[in-house]
Amino acid sequence: MPTITASIDPVTRIEGHLKIDIEIDTVNGRQQVVEAKAIGTLFRGFEKILGGRDPRDAAIITSRICGVCPTSHAYCAAKAIDAVCGVYPNTAARLLRNLVHGACFLESHLLHFYLLSLPDYIDGPKMAPWMPGLSFDKRLDPATVALLQGHYVEAITMRRLCHEMGAIWGGKLPHTPAFIGGGFTAVADADQVAAFRSHLVTIRDFITDTYVPDVERLAGLYPDYFSIGRGYGNLLSYGVYELDNAGQNVLFQPGVIVDGDGPVQAVDVQAIQEHVAYSWYTDTAAARHPAQGVTEGAYPKGDAYSWLKAPRYQSRPFECGPLARMKASGEYSGGVSVLDRHLARAREAELLADAMMGWLDELPVGAGAYTTCTIPASGVSSGLTEAPRGALGHWLTVEQGRVGRYQVITPTCWTVSPRDEMDQRGPLEEALVGTPIADAASPVEALRVIHSVDPCLDCATHVVEPGTLTERPSAERKERG
Repeated sequence: MPTITASIDPVTRIEGHLKIDIEIDTVNGRQQVVEAKAIGTLFRGFEKILGGRDPRDAAIITSRICGVCPTSHAYCAAKAIDAVCGVYPNTAARLLRNLVHGACFLESHLLHFYLLSLPDYIDGPKMAPWMPGLSFDKRLDPATVALLQGHYVEAITMRRLCHEMGAIWGGKLPHTPAFIGGGFTAVADADQVAAFRSHLVTIRDFITDTYVPDVERLAGLYPDYFSIGRGYGNLLSYGVYELDNAGQNVLFQPGVIVDGDGPVQAVDVQAIQEHVAYSWYTDTAAARHPAQGVTEGAYPKGDAYSWLKAPRYQSRPFECGPLARMKASGEYSGGVSVLDRHLARAREAELLADAMMGWLDELPVGAGAYTTCTIPASGVSSGLTEAPRGALGHWLTVEQGRVGRYQVITPTCWTVSPRDEMDQRGPLEEALVGTPIADAASPVEALRVIHSVDPCLDCATHVVEPGTLTERPSAERKERG
């Protein structure tokens, strides 16, 4: 049969704008994906906004990069400011950061499974926007479908509770203003601790009694998806949730795993480079460490097809996310696949909810959460943490007390990157290749792979022009309308 080219444009049930082009052909008697391109179609300018500003603005501004993981960016920016100022947050600040960040993690994990991924496996209610639905292999009996539809609705309530819980000390969610260089803006009182605990108990019970069993139920019905969507199997985690004020110990460990089952190696941040051969940026930005990143738009450009750069670690593509964190921490022993990603995420949510209970017990009531943080005239630093979707890094250069350069590499930039200078596919592109497709007109199997990595394109496409505050190039003005 001739090769079939299909576009999923836009990919729905994600944050932001993503287009996936796939080629489908018959291999060994079955239709499958033989080529894939992940195309980030949105052009944004958050790093450019920061140029020339007070570095303390970064936590407020970067939290607006994404509405699903705003605390991740605020936390990361605050860590970069801590580092350039040479301070460590005190115990109250560390615990409040962990708790509010944890609330956002739990909200995102529940969102991911129930609202973004589950509709790839079950029919939604017989009403808009769920109808008309796709025709695909439905392996759940009507009673189980009804049960999961009910849990879908419950998950919406749980997401609201997560936001309410985080807002107790975050002020509001999303886009909390509470993460600041040197600490946190809130001071906990006993009533707030009790309210946070009440919400957390309800959320933890839902995770343990409903979320984890639902993922395990899905895994039992779709066992073939343990061998679909592997990709390279390379996994990267920066680690997250400090257990001491100096950040030497964390709940979820940093680490690098090559080829899925290799030993966990230490992360060498200097081994990170960004590639732009297939990205709409000038080639002067090629293969640079993010601290020296140059991001100048070049649209159109040759064979380029995405606004995402291609981060690489030791010249290899890596995916990140809950599976990487859980495997680096020794908490998950499975493989790399669609269902391994879902199972690792659900079990991570359970571990995190339990840890948050412990942090509540440790939280000093009435204690200030700020350590004086004086911005130096010059300096270079980075803030590394984990967003729900994986490894997040902010790189900051201070010049004359202002932001001279700011660079962000998000987890989606790692996982959904285009090809690089070595012509290696991005991790999601590689994971799609080999995916069996029953009906090219309704490639739900590809959607299951895409949704398993939880793309967040709002986070992933940014623009910075170091040293200038000039008008955006005409290509950007055109793209933004």
